[in-house]
Amino acid sequence: MINTNTYRGRLALVLVCLLVFFSMNAAAEVVITVTGSDGEIISQTEGVTDADATGSESTAGEPAPEGDKPAREALIDDIIALAQAEYDRTGGRAQRAQYSGDIYVCKNFTVYLFKQNAAKYRMAEFPDTPLIIPDNRPKKECTVPTYGVEWKDIPAAEGNPFYIAAQFVYNDDLSKQENRELAREFLKQVKRGDYFQMSADYYYGVGAHSMIYIADYDPETDTVHWCDSNMKGEKRNGERYGYVQFDAVKEIDWFVDAFCHKTRGATLYRLRDDIIYAP
Repeated sequence: MINTNTYRGRLALVLVCLLVFFSMNAAAEVVITVTGSDGEIISQTEGVTDADATGSESTAGEPAPEGDKPAREALIDDIIALAQAEYDRTGGRAQRAQYSGDIYVCKNFTVYLFKQNAAKYRMAEFPDTPLIIPDNRPKKECTVPTYGVEWKDIPAAEGNPFYIAAQFVYNDDLSKQENRELAREFLKQVKRGDYFQMSADYYYGVGAHSMIYIADYDPETDTVHWCDSNMKGEKRNGERYGYVQFDAVKEIDWFVDAFCHKTRGATLYRLRDDIIYAP
């Protein structure tokens, strides 16, 4: 014979367990409803409560993180990637580099690579200030060093994220060999992402040139790698056309021969360490 009180007690326990089970499932399965300004339902999706199966808090609705890559490294990567894309796109064909609006003029090209990517970044010290890249100093302001070695001196507070990491200017008080040694030591400081300005007298011409180094100086091969536009070029119907280069490589003495001349020199401009993603 079944004891009635015992049976009723067990039945009540089962009902309580079932109630708890279904309550938990109901709490875990919620419906997220999105409505328009007029109250009309736009969409409904099933979601989860603020606590997931492991007990961690939900991040639904929070902006996605930028990733683990530091912002400064990401900006340099973006600049170099765009340089390679331009190199691939032009396919070895010379591009017009005659007029102020032509992006394939040497400085225009490096500025273009920066401006196309700068909006995504800021400086931690000035998070509300968009990044800019300075123009070269005007020719009328340049004597020694000559035009092309230096940019305008724009403070970081106005958006300039670059600083002078190293500079070489030919010193008349030293011998030619002493100047060459200083120029070599200067180039050994090249880092990936450095912007390079020089006033040169070399195989490809005389005057200013701008480029970007895409790798650190390699002491094993004594070389540097860079990207640029219009170092190599030609005239067509009286207009200058230049070639885009990517992963060009030379021993540093090649550059020393280019800018180690009286009144000339070169500068390495480097991004500050406090580059962050734009808020």
